[in-house]
Amino acid sequence: MTYQFPFLLSVAAVLAGAAPATGQVRPTFTVKSTQFSADTVSLLNYGGKADGQMLNTKAFQQAIAAASQKKGVVLVPAGLWLTGPIELKDNVNLHLAKGALVQFTTDKSQYPLIKTNWEGVDAVRNQSPISGMDLTNVAITGPGVFDGNGDAWRPVKKDKLTAGQWKKLVASGGALNEKKDYWYPSEQALKASTMPEPGVIKPGKTTTADFADIKDFLRPNMLSLQRCKQVLLEDFTIQNSPAWTIHPLLCEDVTIRRVTAKNPWYGQNTDALDLESCRNGLVEDCTFDVGDDGICIKSGKNEQGRKRGVPTENFVFRNCKVYHAHGGFVIGSEMSGGARNLFVYNCSFIGTDVGLRFKTTRGRGGVVEKIYVDGVAMTDIAGQAILFDMYYAAKDPVPANGEAEALPEIKAEPLNEGTPQFRDFTINNVVCKGAETGILIRGLPEMSIKNILIQNTVLESEKGMVCQEAEGVTLKNVALLSKDTKPVMEIQNSRNVLVDNLQYANSADLLVRLSGDRTKGVRLTNTDTKAAKKDVELGQKVSKKVITVSKR
Repeated sequence: MTYQFPFLLSVAAVLAGAAPATGQVRPTFTVKSTQFSADTVSLLNYGGKADGQMLNTKAFQQAIAAASQKKGVVLVPAGLWLTGPIELKDNVNLHLAKGALVQFTTDKSQYPLIKTNWEGVDAVRNQSPISGMDLTNVAITGPGVFDGNGDAWRPVKKDKLTAGQWKKLVASGGALNEKKDYWYPSEQALKASTMPEPGVIKPGKTTTADFADIKDFLRPNMLSLQRCKQVLLEDFTIQNSPAWTIHPLLCEDVTIRRVTAKNPWYGQNTDALDLESCRNGLVEDCTFDVGDDGICIKSGKNEQGRKRGVPTENFVFRNCKVYHAHGGFVIGSEMSGGARNLFVYNCSFIGTDVGLRFKTTRGRGGVVEKIYVDGVAMTDIAGQAILFDMYYAAKDPVPANGEAEALPEIKAEPLNEGTPQFRDFTINNVVCKGAETGILIRGLPEMSIKNILIQNTVLESEKGMVCQEAEGVTLKNVALLSKDTKPVMEIQNSRNVLVDNLQYANSADLLVRLSGDRTKGVRLTNTDTKAAKKDVELGQKVSKKVITVSKR
């Protein structure tokens, strides 16, 4: 019997909201919706069996092919559906009914090696459990669950588990590295981990057959959509991914609504959502709890990303929750094609390593600009509440605990196509209760981070703000409620910094320390400097003229 949906599925991308705050910009783009008929086919019509034993790969593909002809719906009824990779087609809505659990087999032979993209570069990987390429009008909907059986693919660090969990994992099989602190699912995966750039397509290794000896290592992303238009992902749960969970690449008009992504906190590379070189979209009311970044914006890596030259642009993210991820809302570090016109509204980050995390490094190139954040609530952030970092994956230029208090001077390098740029960020109405550092802005000597406005924000943290190699930074109506007040604000080699109406802990030891011979144009206005034991400390090569303090 064919199940009929009593409604026409469509998406209305309503981007208008409350009037923007000062400095904010309202989104003006639109997102095209999907359209499907009520024609429905069930997996049961194609020999599918929800017994957790039979492999339903063929049933999925036959049902999807049939629905594609009618611009219709594939119904996955309640039950446990074991399957190999699912390949989507044009004009199909794959709908998981309540109680439907689609679990992907651990039999790696079911996942052929394919040429694809991995972390921003051309690579060979195992085929994704769910994939679609060059499609138009495609959807995955419904309250069911996808489970990727990711434990069969992922390596695990010993220090991520309890002693009992580690003992059980090692006893299950697999292989350990020489230090016995890293577990791999197989000897083949362990072998590949010692190779430079395993899986990357390069001269001498250009066919899938060239990578057959390290197949076990080449974990797939769970849901991979490449060059697709008019995409709807709605209401389902996707969990236990081998690598990145949801990865739209070079897609347009993407709507992601009420999707839950869950991965174990020890799951490496298990980002919830990686939007890479995509254009026009809405992400709302989603819940992400994963082992890597939560909402992540990417656009390719280094030379390949710059050659592609496609930014991720025109997206709204609103009313989303992120738990235990490396970052709540993240841009980078593979952002060589750039990112722009991104809007984040009313999101919550609970227990993430970093809250707002903007990261890049020398060699990436690319321009990240016109990023607007209005309304973020954070708690229990392990690192920085707000982070701009152009030294990602490089030696940390900020001293570790116990080292000298003064920030070290960083040597400039020549400008080239690999020099990244961050500019034009507006951040409004952020509240963080508990972080290691409230704000860290860390640019390059040859390319400062430019034009950052942070306003109407309250940050409770161990340290206040570190601002290094930046230009045009404004803090307005910001509370830096730091426990460490030696100093509250550290500013090095930065220009045109305005701090207006700053709130901070009473009896702070030092309000602001200035260092670096390129620091100038610092203004402190409408701030009670008398609440600090000392207002300003000047480093070597810094004159009194670089700062203006308007006491009240």
